[in-house]
Amino acid sequence: MNASPANQQGLTFISLIFVLGLIGFFVLLGLKIGPIYLNHSKVVSALADIKKTPDIEAQSESEIRNSLSKRFDINYVDDVTQDDITITRHGNYLKVAIEYEVARKIVGNLSVLVEFNDNIEVGNQ
Repeated sequence: MNASPANQQGLTFISLIFVLGLIGFFVLLGLKIGPIYLNHSKVVSALADIKKTPDIEAQSESEIRNSLSKRFDINYVDDVTQDDITITRHGNYLKVAIEYEVARKIVGNLSVLVEFNDNIEVGNQ
């Protein structure tokens, strides 16, 4: 006895498990990737604050690095190291570039890699 298509409704148990698993995977992905972008926004904010600093062009490279390091410590940014920061100076021109990547394990052998490249330029080239 075949049931008519009009009487068949809803999801089967297997399809419900599949849909819930798919939703769970994307929630897990968001929970793993979200903090990476939150930390990146703190890095961008620190660079913007450095750009607003008066007479930043006159400061030495170590003073700029120390200022960035203090801002990163206050905001708990651990992904950026001193090797990721590049400071270029030509007379009155100053460019501060931060290029770094973050790898996070999702589950098992599945990982996510996010690359960032931010910079500010101050003065005339």
